[in-house]
Amino acid sequence: MAAYTFVRLGRAAVVLVLTLGAVATLQTSASAECGPGSGTSVSGTAAGSTLVIGAEQEVSASCSEGGGVSASANSIRDSDLDALCVQVAISTARDPFQLCDLPTDGETPQLTPGIVGAAFRRLSLPASELVVQPPGGRTLVNFETNFYTENGGFTRTVSLLGRRVELRIWPAGYGWRFGDGATRQTVGAGSPYPDLEITHRYLDKGRVSPRVDTTYAAQFRVGGGPWREVAGTVTVPGVAEGLRVVEARPVLVGY
Repeated sequence: MAAYTFVRLGRAAVVLVLTLGAVATLQTSASAECGPGSGTSVSGTAAGSTLVIGAEQEVSASCSEGGGVSASANSIRDSDLDALCVQVAISTARDPFQLCDLPTDGETPQLTPGIVGAAFRRLSLPASELVVQPPGGRTLVNFETNFYTENGGFTRTVSLLGRRVELRIWPAGYGWRFGDGATRQTVGAGSPYPDLEITHRYLDKGRVSPRVDTTYAAQFRVGGGPWREVAGTVTVPGVAEGLRVVEARPVLVGY
């Protein structure tokens, strides 16, 4: 998607086209209506070549002394804005260039926990992989089926208000969905056999699709400063695993 800003400069006009979505296609053109004492009007159209987040293109149209019209377009250039920051700016109804560009007037803008929290919620965070024991995609009715996952902490770095922001992220909780309607919330990630921490008994045979959802919390710091808490958490749904619940049948093997 594109937004048009018209800046009038006497008998000439400039159209600044900004891409505020993800990847957009854009080909710009400009026209001017000229006449004695009538001023200048400018229009822009879009469709065609590729732009990326934060890219910009200037299209100018002007009137000559004889009443003719001339139009020109400069080549597309990347504004070097951080893509995640642009998304945060759009979601919070702020100007991407004010939020994401480097400060030029010597003043240090205020980087609030709310802005960092919005960036945290837009990060692509990993889903936890569910491990089921016994393995092989089968378990027994009325058997203590074991569940666990392996997911540790990590760091991410983003650019906000022209400043380097480091995020320290870790799993703060897990939501276990066993596929038969039963659920469980824990802080721990469970353990492999024989340390059975997260177990579940299925009462009926059939096919179920258990999964584990991960809730992430985070801290942030700016420019190597002290760590501060990020307000709120982010929950990432897990990928369901196919599991078949079967009944055990006694088999006579001999005396």
